[in-house]
Amino acid sequence: MIRFALLLFVIVAFPSLVFCKELLGAGATFPFPLYSKLFDDYFKEVGVPVNYQAIGSGGGIRQLRSGTVDFAGSDAFISDTDLKKFKSQVLHIPTCIGAVVLAYNVPGVQALKVSGGVISDIYLGRVTYWDDPRIKSINPGIRLPHLRIAVIHRSDGSGTTHVFTEYLSTVSLTWRARIGYGKSVNWPVGLGGKGNPGVAGLIRQIPGSIGYIEMVYAIQSKIPMASVKNNSGCFVRPSVESLADAVPVKIPLDTRISLVNTRAVNGYPITGFTWLIVYRDLKQQNRSKEDAQKLKSLLVWVCQNTNRYALKMGYGELPFSIREINRRNIDTLSYGDLPLN
Repeated sequence: MIRFALLLFVIVAFPSLVFCKELLGAGATFPFPLYSKLFDDYFKEVGVPVNYQAIGSGGGIRQLRSGTVDFAGSDAFISDTDLKKFKSQVLHIPTCIGAVVLAYNVPGVQALKVSGGVISDIYLGRVTYWDDPRIKSINPGIRLPHLRIAVIHRSDGSGTTHVFTEYLSTVSLTWRARIGYGKSVNWPVGLGGKGNPGVAGLIRQIPGSIGYIEMVYAIQSKIPMASVKNNSGCFVRPSVESLADAVPVKIPLDTRISLVNTRAVNGYPITGFTWLIVYRDLKQQNRSKEDAQKLKSLLVWVCQNTNRYALKMGYGELPFSIREINRRNIDTLSYGDLPLN
């Protein structure tokens, strides 16, 4: 009886909270820790629930195209070819900057350096032991064990994989010719894990392992991260500062740009944006105008508030210039021929 009375009071006093339709999103696991916090606080502040499923960038984009979600999350921008598969124009809205790190589990080793050539050859199956001369030569003074390298990669389609394999394609002609890059590739060697959490879990469990994950997951799981040699010849440890240094000054208005293999001296070379992707005409989703307005309000709030959370959670902040591009693009959202306030 008490529970029923309480429920009745909430319905009468706060009907918008009870009957408010949730917004649906799906996609990248890369920014999931950040989005969980953002969307939880958005509900507390505004009263609109946001249900985001971290199923991988590829899955999120497929669901946006099929109309089953209001927005997708992706760590890879949609190519010109794939944009033609959508029924109308879409917007890419960067929310933060992230680093794809080489996390590893090598007993006794807490400070490892790797180069692009070494990373590609590990993932091609050419470098198979941790005391390989190529690894030893860039890690003088570190005792590397004669331990077989266990290669870990993603088993699902992901923007994290896209960023990582795009990087490998820029530093290794062999990788580019044999494997290429994308949200999914045919891995020559290794064991697959689902999502960033799955890969992080395998690295923690398997001595001798190395895998690529978003920096936040390495920090949360307390897994060591390698310093990576960048395009300027510097070994750079992943951090919110070094990934912010990787962002170029000029960004295209559609924000579809790769950040990998930066020329910045202090820039971490395996870096990328993560985007929220929506239709420009929100009527395409067969939603009501009210729901379209809710989605626009969410996007405005996220772009205004993400930087308050990013650094504390291990993501890079968006520069003012990119936030201005986001604001202008969000202002172009419409519902059919009608502008959204």
